[in-house]
Amino acid sequence: MFLLINIIFILLVFRLLFNAKVLETLMKYHWGFLLRFQHVFFFLVFLAIIFFTENYFLDVPELIWSVLFAFILNIGIYYLVYFYLVPQFYLSNKYPEFILYALICFLVSSLFRILLEPAVFNMKFNETLSNTKFLYNVYTVQGIVILVASFLGITKNKFLIEQDFKNLGEEKDQLYLDLLKSKLNPHFLLNTLNNIYSKSITPSENTSESILHLSKLLQYVIYDTNKEYITISQEFSSIQSLKGLYQLKYNNLLDISFDIEDEETLDLIEIPPSICLTLFENALKHSAVGIEAGSFIKLSYTIENHEFLFDIRNSVAQNRTLVSNLNDSGLGNEAVISILKKYYPERFTFISESMENNMYQTILKIKL
Repeated sequence: MFLLINIIFILLVFRLLFNAKVLETLMKYHWGFLLRFQHVFFFLVFLAIIFFTENYFLDVPELIWSVLFAFILNIGIYYLVYFYLVPQFYLSNKYPEFILYALICFLVSSLFRILLEPAVFNMKFNETLSNTKFLYNVYTVQGIVILVASFLGITKNKFLIEQDFKNLGEEKDQLYLDLLKSKLNPHFLLNTLNNIYSKSITPSENTSESILHLSKLLQYVIYDTNKEYITISQEFSSIQSLKGLYQLKYNNLLDISFDIEDEETLDLIEIPPSICLTLFENALKHSAVGIEAGSFIKLSYTIENHEFLFDIRNSVAQNRTLVSNLNDSGLGNEAVISILKKYYPERFTFISESMENNMYQTILKIKL
């Protein structure tokens, strides 16, 4: 009865340890420690089981040596199953071979103990403590060792495979986000450099201003996009630089206006880079500012009640062929949503929709 209680207790503990949420929490940072702890915990419980089951058959000196013998033998059996049989056969989908070799380990280890222990140690058998009970204890204990070693070996490798898959997914997502955050339209940069070159032939103030704006944008791409968070002020500065380059390209004739409330708070709040810049790039692409008459972009920032509100309203190009050369500028709403889901799960609202009078609106709300 005592042995049965111990078995149930072990299974309950292992079931708790392998609960998905508990595992995710514990193994997030200490998975190696947890795996080692499971081995140590099992062997401590196993040592107690051997001691109390053989206590009926042996007195103290022989009992200690018998327990030590069984413990060392089963450490070897345990690790044989855990490190060899499970990876070599079970994880290779060789289930019949795994069952066969596990059964052989069970029978050989049981037979070894049955033949050796009574001969070496002075075991007391009588009507109450018969050799049948000894056989039952041996078979039960050896079965527990094989089953637990198999269970832990299978679940460990299953978990590690899932972790590797999860890590690969996270690395893929991170690479994707890094690409989103670092990409600035190369055609736009090339055109900007060509414009600066053409203006440098006849020196003007616009040339140095263009170089300054381009320098700020490149600094943003090289340094700021590699950070996990930047201040809204830094993000807004890159938007202003991008606006400045477009303004200079079209001789300051663009209708692009900014409405910023509580500007002093922009240095206090941080967001992932490229969110707002991407939305502004998309507005530049689709609004046809500088290309069609009457085109415009109106941008506003608001921070209120621990909520950041970013709003862009822009005209929509009536002649799509005029903006076809800009189709690879910007990264799209999908890119922004990917970043928001990573950093603000269930804490953001994103609306992007057409409005009346040939206008488009994008609203982003983030709960800080």
